[in-house]
Amino acid sequence: MTDNLVKHLSTGRHPLVAARGSSADLKESIERGFVLLKFIDTRGGTELGVELDKQRTVLGNADFVRGQGVIQLVGRLTLNDESVELCAEVDLATLKGEGNLAF
Repeated sequence: MTDNLVKHLSTGRHPLVAARGSSADLKESIERGFVLLKFIDTRGGTELGVELDKQRTVLGNADFVRGQGVIQLVGRLTLNDESVELCAEVDLATLKGEGNLAF
């Protein structure tokens, strides 16, 4: 039986933000292989720590110093006893984006 929060976040795409800091801070987190992202359309928001899959994370032409570009972050985590994959796109100019969970 799937948890209601997991079910909600695995249905469609949802708005999210990089939970803390600047684009430079986000770059440091990516380099460490672990980022915090917050889904903002849940009651009180849902902040998740994600261990990145460096093979599937796409940084492309991102300019972290200038805060420009869109990146794709992919990683696995456990949420409410459910093993899920998080897929997110984040705009470095605003540190906002959207994402979803998948099984």
